Amino acid sequence: MDSPNREVRSPASSASTATITLAVVLAWLVPGAGHVYLGRRARGIAFFAIVLVSLALGCALDGELYRDLDQPLQMLATLACAGMGVPYFLLFALGYGGDVDAAGYEYGKAFILTAGLMNILLILDVWDVVRGEKE
Repeated sequence: MDSPNREVRSPASSASTATITLAVVLAWLVPGAGHVYLGRRARGIAFFAIVLVSLALGCALDGELYRDLDQPLQMLATLACAGMGVPYFLLFALGYGGDVDAAGYEYGKAFILTAGLMNILLILDVWDVVRGEKE
């Protein structure tokens, strides 16, 4: 039950469709950019750093950057990695793939997947913030 002093907002009452779309697309393309666009600069910069540090650790450990759509689990892993936006496509264009023989390969793969999944959660957070569902 809502308190009597709390204002109840209807979904999507605080932003236009164009604003919502732009914020979500920015959040996907560059980790943290959606938060910066919404005026949450410190959070956006922190989120950018968290995602990129996770990605850098994954690459330093020679983890795999998924890029296959042949098998269902490979497709899910590829979509999770693509959740990073521009960093994923940059690594993809540079031909980064990881080294299965590297000692840290499995850990690196986990860090890379985590970076993509973290950014997907940040996209959902931007969606909630811009729609007025979250403060």
